Amino acid sequence: MAVKIRLQRHGKKNFAFFHIVVADSRAPRDGKFIEQIGSYNPNTNPATIILDGEKALAWLKVGAQPTLTARRILSYEGVLLKKHLSEGVAKGALTEAQADEKFAAWKAQRDEKIAAKKTGLKNEAIAKAQAAKKAEAEVNEARAKAIAAKKAEAEEAARKAAEEAAAEAAPAEEAPAAE
Repeated sequence: MAVKIRLQRHGKKNFAFFHIVVADSRAPRDGKFIEQIGSYNPNTNPATIILDGEKALAWLKVGAQPTLTARRILSYEGVLLKKHLSEGVAKGALTEAQADEKFAAWKAQRDEKIAAKKTGLKNEAIAKAQAAKKAEAEVNEARAKAIAAKKAEAEEAARKAAEEAAAEAAPAEEAPAAE
């Protein structure tokens, strides 16, 4: 029986999330599985991955083959590195302490990258909000100037109309007084 570590699709249309499962390769994608070892949600930024690394490592050691996407997820979580290091320890290339040290250094570096991405996204969102607020203020200022210009035009037109009315009324009043 060929065993695969693969993704099982769940969720609704255009908003899928996945369970990471160990299944017989002949079973349907969303069908029967041997064990669920995690979940993957690509809808968040960065993607949310919940994985039981020990179970995944145990399955890899007994010969389970990950699909391409599952392999990338396992690599991202460090399971494949851990497997590689444990094989090195088994061959005597390095000690358990050295392997743990290398894995801890890798994990710290990965956590730094994730934190940097999250802060970058947060800063980008803040910058976008500030730019939108500034653009809105400029639009409001332009509208206010346009309204003030219209008001000034209306006042000028009203003043001219009043002057014309006064000018028309003044000669009419003078004409009967002259007789």
